[in-house]
Amino acid sequence: MPRTAIIAGNWKMHKSPEEAVAFVQELGPMVQAYDKVERVVAPTLLALGPVSAALAESALKVAAQDAHWEASGAYTSQVSATMVQPYVDYVIIGHSECRAYLNESDENVNRKAKACLACGLRPIIAVGESLAQNEAGETVDFVQSQVSAALAGIAADDMQRVVIAYEPIWAIGSGRSASGEQADAIIKSAVRDTIRALYSDAIADALRIQYGGSVKPGNMEEFMSQPNIDGALVGGASLQTRDFAALIEIAARVKGS
Repeated sequence: MPRTAIIAGNWKMHKSPEEAVAFVQELGPMVQAYDKVERVVAPTLLALGPVSAALAESALKVAAQDAHWEASGAYTSQVSATMVQPYVDYVIIGHSECRAYLNESDENVNRKAKACLACGLRPIIAVGESLAQNEAGETVDFVQSQVSAALAGIAADDMQRVVIAYEPIWAIGSGRSASGEQADAIIKSAVRDTIRALYSDAIADALRIQYGGSVKPGNMEEFMSQPNIDGALVGGASLQTRDFAALIEIAARVKGS
């Protein structure tokens, strides 16, 4: 069975709640026809409630950019998966910026994935190597280790709700990106084949894997044409409705859904 393409826009620390609502109200009609592609926006924490309410009658889905693994407690500044659950379908976990700036560990990525799954949310688990690791030929081993650590103890039955995003750190916000063939080869060997070894052929073949890292309308078709890439986790190009809608249109056209 073909995998449903998923395009998610990670807005990072951009857009006030008012700006976020105006954005999705403009975007919705632009991408309404592409109903064979799953379309997701990930606004800031403050905008989750307003955006969720604005999209109540829309097919667009909402993601949180992070969530803590505990349901509550003495964790100043943090918000739990159970707290965001009423507003979102997805949670982005382990983004390289969280790993780099907030000291996100593989263990905590795993805890967060389990917490999201426990309350009915779908984790988008980000993995990816640094430029130094890439140049040293360590990409496959490093990404394999991230995938294995993130999924430790997660049951096979839960894997249908997991999405993995391969985002080479050196390509995020740099204007550089892997070629489509390079990204596909890494995704196959470091992610899909790792899932095959950890679980089964059926789970590996069904798993949706996104590419992220300087994705834009000019290179989107190259990535979407690859057999192991099922969508994109998009940063800068998701901040303008025209660009984001173009990415969704390309995914719908290339994937042939």
